Amino acid sequence: MAATSRPSPITLPTMPTLPYRARCALPLLFSLAAWPGVATAVPAPAYGAEQLATLVNAYRLAPGSCMGRSAAPARALAPHPALARVRIGPATFTEVALEQAGYAAERAVSVSVNGPQTPADALAVLQQKYCSTLLDTRFSAIGSYREGNEWTVILARPAPPLPSDSYPDWHDAGQAILAGVNAARASARSCGTQQFGPAPPVSWNPQLGEAALAHSRDMAARRYFSHRARDGTQPADRATRAGYAWQRVGENIAFGQSTPGEAVAGWLDSPGHCANIMNPGFTEMGAAYGVSADKRSGIVYWTQVFGRPR
Repeated sequence: MAATSRPSPITLPTMPTLPYRARCALPLLFSLAAWPGVATAVPAPAYGAEQLATLVNAYRLAPGSCMGRSAAPARALAPHPALARVRIGPATFTEVALEQAGYAAERAVSVSVNGPQTPADALAVLQQKYCSTLLDTRFSAIGSYREGNEWTVILARPAPPLPSDSYPDWHDAGQAILAGVNAARASARSCGTQQFGPAPPVSWNPQLGEAALAHSRDMAARRYFSHRARDGTQPADRATRAGYAWQRVGENIAFGQSTPGEAVAGWLDSPGHCANIMNPGFTEMGAAYGVSADKRSGIVYWTQVFGRPR
């Protein structure tokens, strides 16, 4: 069973002395934590907040330089009201705060500076410290806000459509994962320090599929991420409960990925999960996903269960 750990709280980097105090909330990519963020409805933006987003876009279109090097222009970002409604405090997970404000993000980051009196001054400090973030072409939306003399810019890219839109039935997603697994098993592969030769394809087992579906839906409904379910059961217990008589059981889980292909790719990039996929001792599998009840979040939980019957 591949072990999975929750992400640690954000540790803010120590900044060198600048004319103003700068802060960057580091992004979380494809693995949103189930911990609550801070999202608060706020009044109209203070003076200059919207102008800061406009200045960032102007900088993207004609950056000149970044960190002393010539920088290529980047496309302007689309303003989004949800990105200006939240407040990102220390150790706040940006994506979770945005989720609670109604914006499902695939990627998001916030950068802040404290002290400037005008939007232009704020941009100057942000540009000095975070020019590469401001010019990142992976983002498509922007928002900014001001609290006193603290200025914050949020860059984001919206999450793609939920798998439930692309895969109306969980069986279809499970079959796509099965195809991806068997494609990986067809060739030799390194999983970290372990070397695996080609392995025979695994076949679909409906009982393992039901076990995977139950765990995915339970994680989505209760907003946790663990091989150990809230009722204390482990993968082998859930396989037995689904009616599967096993010699061996393994489980991979993931959350945040938007398609079966992304889930399989993530598992293959992780040595422990990859080893489960390539293990020739497994002959059958089932897989499914569950979506959190608040579908605006776009958080999807994936489970694949491997087995070898008695």
